[in-house]
Amino acid sequence: MKNLQVQLVFLMSLAAFLIQAQDMRMDTYCNPLNVDYTYMIYNADCDISYRSGADPAVVEFRGEYYMFVTRSHGYWHSTDLQNWNFITPGTNWYPQGCNAPAAHNYKDSVLYVCGDPSGSMSVLYTDDPKSGNWKATPTILHNLQDPDLFIDDDGSAYMYWGSSNVYPIRVMKLNKNHRFIAEGGVHELFTLNPEKHGWERFGENHTDTVLKGYMEGAWMTKHDGKYYLQYAAPGTEFNVYADGVYVGESPLGPFTYQAHNPISYKPGGYINGAGHGSTVLGPGNQYWHFASMSLPINMNWERRLCMFPTYFDKEGIMYCDTRFGDYPRYAPTVSGKKGEFRGWMLLSYNKPVKASTEQGEYKASGLTDENSKTFWLAAANDDSQWVEIDLQQPATVNAIQVNYNDYQSDMYGRYTGLYHRYAIEGSLDGKEWFVLVDRSNSFKDVPNDYVELEYPQQVRYVRYNNIHVPTPHLSISAIRVFGTGSGKAPKAVREFTLQRHADRRDITISWKSIKDAQGYNILWGIAPDKLYSSWMIYGNKGEHLMKSLNTDQTYYFAIEAFNENGVAPVSEVKMVE
Repeated sequence: MKNLQVQLVFLMSLAAFLIQAQDMRMDTYCNPLNVDYTYMIYNADCDISYRSGADPAVVEFRGEYYMFVTRSHGYWHSTDLQNWNFITPGTNWYPQGCNAPAAHNYKDSVLYVCGDPSGSMSVLYTDDPKSGNWKATPTILHNLQDPDLFIDDDGSAYMYWGSSNVYPIRVMKLNKNHRFIAEGGVHELFTLNPEKHGWERFGENHTDTVLKGYMEGAWMTKHDGKYYLQYAAPGTEFNVYADGVYVGESPLGPFTYQAHNPISYKPGGYINGAGHGSTVLGPGNQYWHFASMSLPINMNWERRLCMFPTYFDKEGIMYCDTRFGDYPRYAPTVSGKKGEFRGWMLLSYNKPVKASTEQGEYKASGLTDENSKTFWLAAANDDSQWVEIDLQQPATVNAIQVNYNDYQSDMYGRYTGLYHRYAIEGSLDGKEWFVLVDRSNSFKDVPNDYVELEYPQQVRYVRYNNIHVPTPHLSISAIRVFGTGSGKAPKAVREFTLQRHADRRDITISWKSIKDAQGYNILWGIAPDKLYSSWMIYGNKGEHLMKSLNTDQTYYFAIEAFNENGVAPVSEVKMVE
């Protein structure tokens, strides 16, 4: 009997371990990234508690990856670009957390990080980033906001910087022997040109005609002998925050504006924005672009992180794939399919929801409306709280994402020991239930938890059962259920028109709505075979005003309809001069 008890304890422990290791087996990921974001402390004037992650600098070092994020009081480490573990620094780290950090790997011998809240340009280095111990360089660089250190193959070093709605991106060459001493003068490279580049205009959907956009977040990538200098615009709090690129033959330029711009752009869908990022070569020599997404629930500077597969086509055009950018995508380690859209559709969009309790205006319906700014607030945060989504017909469920919200959390800074515990059940009839996701014994802090089911399940009802949240309130922005419905995908869009306005930065796209379509992706680019940009639109309005074109560029457009059952064939491609 004693041996049997020991075996049962072992099997229970093994089962708990396998539950905890579930994320490690996932072949997919979903934006926003699920990392244990730090609570911000630098907005003392507003006294609002919120988590945020922005301005990611991701670099490879000795075959592994490190991610440095604004004011996080540390940084993250990963072996696969999917599972991230936080490292609390030891000596010589930035006391307030690094602001808009830069990082650079020099020949796998030393890792540099630079940037701090005052802009005084503290440069740190280490040959063992896992240890958390850093040393400071005798730098004399000052007042360089949003820096980017780049060391070329020949050892020559350059510092790029700029965060302004007035001043350009700048660069200085650094002394090769005394790397953080300037050599020569400051080179002014380029500034925003919103009169020609519609996407650089300020405001939500580029509609602010008074204020100027901000140019910031320089990042240099060298590929095939060319220098791709990336930059962000027009403002981190907007749905249209994006990264563009200028291309040069040397680190000092001159640089030419790439015809396809912006390169990283995600203005539609559940969570928006794809700016102020970094580009890293990941597993299997696949490039990835990490960036900031806007989540302005509690305040404008509340943000999350995202990553998109990034490519250079045969003409050297750099672009990111953001189509279905917040749906499940293949993980960086999946050979041959890295970053591609997995094909699992959103089953929960606008589906009926009922909850154990609700508070005030924060209804459970906010969980399924694909609006990141709405949320459900329960009357308590205990284990008696639940919400139930009716998918309205049986469907195959492959993955679920739970996005928590910080409602009056009263938490500031970096915390240890935070964790979320919950269970998600499925049912075909609303009476007999079985477990889909078991986080009942989890010790993980998962503010944007994404779980790929080990085996697909046929369900109609999905029920979230709360066990523990680390915040004073139970509040969730979205529970998103992914898989494949039991019906048919919509038909292709057959009719659409393009009306480019007198202001050539603006265009109205109109189309005949498709029955049973959940939404549409507008696809566009600089050639029929380069439809690299995408704007997701839910609903059946049949018209969209886009204000992000370049005035001197001919464009090509197409549309694809989608619903919970799949994606329609892409429409014909049309040109607009």
